[in-house]
Amino acid sequence: MTAILVINSGSSSFKYQLIDIDTETELAGGLVERIGEATGHARHTNTASDAGRQEANLPIPDHTAGFEVMIAAFAEHGPQLSEANLVAVGHRVVQGGSIFTGPTVIDDAVQQQITDLADLAPLHNPAHVQAIVAARANFPDVPHVAVFDTSFHLTMPPAAYTYAIDTALAAEHSIRRYGFHGTSHKFVSEAAAEFLGRPLAELKTIVLHLGNGASATAVDGGKSIDTSMGLTPLQGLVMGTRSGDIDPAVLFHLHRKAGLSIEELDTLLNKKSGMLGLTGNGDMRDVEDAAVAGDAVAQAALDVYYHRIRGYVGNYIAQLGGLDVIVFTAGVGENSGIIRAGALAGLEGLGIEIDPARNDPFSRVARVVSTDASRVTVLVIPTNEELEIARESRAVI
Repeated sequence: MTAILVINSGSSSFKYQLIDIDTETELAGGLVERIGEATGHARHTNTASDAGRQEANLPIPDHTAGFEVMIAAFAEHGPQLSEANLVAVGHRVVQGGSIFTGPTVIDDAVQQQITDLADLAPLHNPAHVQAIVAARANFPDVPHVAVFDTSFHLTMPPAAYTYAIDTALAAEHSIRRYGFHGTSHKFVSEAAAEFLGRPLAELKTIVLHLGNGASATAVDGGKSIDTSMGLTPLQGLVMGTRSGDIDPAVLFHLHRKAGLSIEELDTLLNKKSGMLGLTGNGDMRDVEDAAVAGDAVAQAALDVYYHRIRGYVGNYIAQLGGLDVIVFTAGVGENSGIIRAGALAGLEGLGIEIDPARNDPFSRVARVVSTDASRVTVLVIPTNEELEIARESRAVI
């Protein structure tokens, strides 16, 4: 057995998985959360054990203490890290700028570069660095690898990533489209080719990663050529609490007329908009249930959500010069037949036809949900960002 520990860290929590990279199976996983609060919470599951999920509430003052809690959970509930042949620790890092074109072994210089990129991802990169510091302290004898959300999208052409603003100002402040969810878009687009038994290089694919955060990517022959998120994860599709695309002049108007500060505008668009702003509820499951029950406000919000997705699908068909496959993934995309059907409704003229008999039943496996007559194959493929991080970590070491 050869194992890689994958870490996905936030400012007050981190998720982890131990993956047998030879068989690509999860050996264990867990979550350490409420770091820095009076009482933290940890859960751990050994997939080979019948004991189920183990949980504990205890003080977790910082990420270093959180890693000690995780290591103790492995020691108590298994599998034993000393027997796992741990060869690397893989870290998800949201923002790699235009510096990191692929997975990178972390040394002090790389760690500092990730820190320096915090200006472009102030909510994410500092949390990743905290976890990297703690992990390197606890696992000093194995390589640590950073896998960047942005790397997959560095194949976009300048026409796709350039904003039409003063070029000198943009260069000075590293302003461009970076895109996010790259590990998911890469994993799913490759999995789609494998599922269909077709060469990745010949496929024109649109991946719709629909979760609380949502993004669309046009993938041509396995390479990202355009994506909906931009300088930050705020741009693009309507999300749980994020607005997605909006006329920038709305911000000026709200500042002048409503007196909102920069911080208040930031909070409005990132935390109080999207489905939450439209309906008062940021959970798509609740919005969907309300719409099914006849709530007109919820249905109107879903119509906005669908309209935005269809706009990107049409745009990307044009950018790709055709389309072979649309793939739905992530929590909403994988689990909601209603959302999938609504997002692609009316696109029959573009060769996209959903089959209700295939689309409506709930399933956790990769599957086709389009009709046999549909020129474009529509798939649902569960994403696995942790496995993709493990794969990329193995490749670089």
